[in-house]
Amino acid sequence: MNNQRADRLQTLIWSALGLAILWLLYLLGPILSPFLLAGIFAYICAPLVEWLEQKRLPRPIGVLLVMLLLVGILVTLLLILLPLLTEEAQQLASRLPEGIELINQNWMPWLKEHFGIQFKLDPASFSKLMMDNRDSVQLIAQKLFESLKIGGVALFGIIANLLLAPVVMFYLLNDWRPILSRIDNAIPRPWHDKTLQILHQVDAVLAEFLRGQLAVMLLLATYYSVALALAGISFALPVGILTGLLVFIPYLGYAGGLAMALLVAILQFTGMGPIFGVLVVYALGQALESFIFTPWLVGKRIGLHPLAVIFALLAFGQLFGFVGVLLALPVSAALLVGLREVSRLYLVSRFYRGSGGT
Repeated sequence: MNNQRADRLQTLIWSALGLAILWLLYLLGPILSPFLLAGIFAYICAPLVEWLEQKRLPRPIGVLLVMLLLVGILVTLLLILLPLLTEEAQQLASRLPEGIELINQNWMPWLKEHFGIQFKLDPASFSKLMMDNRDSVQLIAQKLFESLKIGGVALFGIIANLLLAPVVMFYLLNDWRPILSRIDNAIPRPWHDKTLQILHQVDAVLAEFLRGQLAVMLLLATYYSVALALAGISFALPVGILTGLLVFIPYLGYAGGLAMALLVAILQFTGMGPIFGVLVVYALGQALESFIFTPWLVGKRIGLHPLAVIFALLAFGQLFGFVGVLLALPVSAALLVGLREVSRLYLVSRFYRGSGGT
């Protein structure tokens, strides 16, 4: 009886400690982003660093090479993106007069007919509009300036996090084995074998998650490239590839791709057809990603039901914001392994089987 009470007390203490750690992580969420980001990339890159070390390459050099590889991938994405943005800016500068004339001929008569708004896009009309609404313009300018100050602080935080993440990642990768050894030594000996078994299962599930996410990215990159080309959008290939590759950042990657595609469609100045085409392509793409690709290629690999995948994305996003959405599926996969173990213990417990159970 005393042993049972001691076990219950120990379980209660560990449960309370776990809840306290989760609450602390929730409170420290804003400053944990670079550490979480570095941890994710370190976990992904650790096998490659281990392989390089097995090839007799010193570990610090291997870590640097792997990090340079990541930088090379990011630079490649920028080299794809920058020519697109440069070309769009040149098109905007060269075709702006044509676009203004198109708006004056097609849109302004419609606004006048349906809403009684009479306005013409030219420098004189714009100056008159500004003078007539000077107070409103000043108020908007004041609000914009305040927003820019807040945005500047946020931008500084983002830059600081981006600079801190590579430093944290280097130390994590360089000290990967000692860190794992310390974690191993901290596990209570009676729970050691079972804990390692669960951690290996979590590792296997996370590996399946990464493979599934890669498949989703490749499928969406192909879909957006082909669909945008069929919709008659210029730069369909780079826009489609970028949208597909950025979907690992939930919502933000999709929104960035949609914004780029809409800008390209607008700058073509060929009417509303390309714009509606982009909206249809991205609406269908979001449906494919949310309800087919991610649930079946990611959720099925890690053992999560499609509805559980959708719920995890929404729940983690509500609780932890952007970082929560980013970590929703891998954390859910890890929790699933723990829930399976808890379910197994419950099914053999005396509470479930009754007083006469064994």
